[in-house]
Amino acid sequence: MKWEYLTAKFEATGWFLGGILDAQKFNDHLNQLGQQGWELVSVFDTNMGSGQTREVVAVLKRPGEARV
Repeated sequence: MKWEYLTAKFEATGWFLGGILDAQKFNDHLNQLGQQGWELVSVFDTNMGSGQTREVVAVLKRPGEARV
């Protein structure tokens, strides 16, 4: 089976004690992608130093079209 991949980035806000992710906005976006056939594979955060989250990255996949 062939797969198609998508990387979605979500900004975290705040800077003092690490970023804060808007969970509702994150869930809404993932649900929209799920409606389009995307399946969540992995989620990780990136940091800007001292463990502060800069953004959260979600990797999704869905079956791709067979290409000849």
